[in-house]
Amino acid sequence: MTDVFAIITDGTEEVECLAPVDILRRAGAKVTLVSATDSLTVTGSHGIVITADARISDVDLTAGKMIFVPGGMPGSKTLGTCTPLIDAIGKTLDSGNRVAAICAAPALVLGANGFLHGKKAICFPGHEGNMTGAEVQYGARVVTDGNITTARGMGCSIELGLELVRLLFGTKTADEIKAKIQF
Repeated sequence: MTDVFAIITDGTEEVECLAPVDILRRAGAKVTLVSATDSLTVTGSHGIVITADARISDVDLTAGKMIFVPGGMPGSKTLGTCTPLIDAIGKTLDSGNRVAAICAAPALVLGANGFLHGKKAICFPGHEGNMTGAEVQYGARVVTDGNITTARGMGCSIELGLELVRLLFGTKTADEIKAKIQF
């Protein structure tokens, strides 16, 4: 069973995706990279090609413990209008499972689709206007409120990965990973 579905598309910020995925896998999480396109390969926002494990049309995103949405442009805009993803996020949150997003994705995917009402959250500076209903935590790097975790940007990718490990596997495992990666 997949623990985490990491959603990618053309224009996804590569480090924001791969650093948390790497940290989650080090902790033993089964992470499935899911392309929101018709292709298994996507080109990130800095020209790095990433090969997904599956296409969004081939998986049930609600079958895991978490959906993770990396940022990047224009990837965040694209994912914010991806109906299968938005539907799955709603069902995932309703079931009590987790959703995480970083950079522009908290604003353009979660906020723009109404998932942040009454939640403390953070996004890449300049996108706060799309954090509809959120209590924006200016200055924060990673914020967890209930079953939603958000992070500011690429420089916070490792912290986000460690927070997701803490949420899924506990503080002890997160601390062990933190020590192993010299963070």
